Amino acid sequence: MKTGTFILIMIVFCQAFLKGQTRAELEEMRKKNLQEIEYVDRMLKTTATQKKDNLNELRVIGKQLNLREKLINEYGQEIGLLEYRIGLNRLALEMLEQDLNSLKEEYAKAIVSAYKATKGTPALAFILSSSDFNQGYKRLKYIQQTAKYRRNESETIAALYNELNNTKVRLEKDRKNVNDLRNREERQKQMLRGEQRQKERMVNNLSRKERQLKQDLEEKRRIARQIEKEIERLIEEERRKSATAPMSNEMRIIGESFGENRGRLPWPVERGIITGHFGLQPHPVLKNVTEDNIGIEITSSGGSKAKAVFNGKVVRVFAISGANMAVIIRHGKYLTVYQNLVNVAVKAEDDVEIGQSLGDVYVDNGNGGKAVLKFMVYEEKKKLDPEQWLTKK
Repeated sequence: MKTGTFILIMIVFCQAFLKGQTRAELEEMRKKNLQEIEYVDRMLKTTATQKKDNLNELRVIGKQLNLREKLINEYGQEIGLLEYRIGLNRLALEMLEQDLNSLKEEYAKAIVSAYKATKGTPALAFILSSSDFNQGYKRLKYIQQTAKYRRNESETIAALYNELNNTKVRLEKDRKNVNDLRNREERQKQMLRGEQRQKERMVNNLSRKERQLKQDLEEKRRIARQIEKEIERLIEEERRKSATAPMSNEMRIIGESFGENRGRLPWPVERGIITGHFGLQPHPVLKNVTEDNIGIEITSSGGSKAKAVFNGKVVRVFAISGANMAVIIRHGKYLTVYQNLVNVAVKAEDDVEIGQSLGDVYVDNGNGGKAVLKFMVYEEKKKLDPEQWLTKK
């Protein structure tokens, strides 16, 4: 085999392996994304009597759009990888064909040369017709070397021919995959356009309710202030207590462990999507208006249990006017807050374990039967972004 072709085949093999790994990762991401989109689709497909235009419904549609755009981007990346591999395989195919033709020609010439050298006589006669033993030995070695060369050449040609056919099969398979992915990508783009129109319609409807939206925003701020006030009161109470009873070693160890598990904590609900992000966020409808969120909002479809994200101690269970119940759990110097609960299953001073149920997330039948958990993470009084603490889905 030619050196250039050998090197090319090695490059193609390595690239195909690496790109194959990347494509496998993309396929896994795409699978998870499709599952998430299906979940959101089911969440949105509620009866007309249950559904009404509101900010949470708008945020759910916004999440669906983000997932759809991400999926389309993943299709594009996968198509790009396959087209890259197709280009490499085409180049390999050309060079393999050139090498195969070259080897066939060289093999034919070698056979002709061997025939001329023996003058067409059988191998045994060729050896016996030697003038002396030394010449006979040389003729024997020549015949052996010629036979070995022919075997090697025929094996090389067979291997090259096999590789050529395999490359053609891979090439055809990749072309079919590209066509299939392009069709899927186009279907997703059509759905995206429909969802974008749905979002625009909802934004237009909600924009006519500016007064109500501003009242809702002020109510959200009121609830946030009440939670922060409870946190401050709790910290102050514990500060006074610590003068006589400092934090136990067990609680200190829990806090250290909590801090080490940043980005690996389980979600506080079994299944859901983040419809409200932490920090300063643009209002989805009101222009030039922002929301400063102290935590995140996780929307689930139907009944959902709120679960402790880590071992700790319940330090506060309190009601918020118009916003159901809230539970605060201490994990060393960290606090987690679970708000919008009903049927709370724990009380202050209870020790809780990771995954333990704290109560039901309130189901709003006027919002298509959705349950929205408000989840917060504090380091004493400092607000933290909960998304950075939860495991990535």
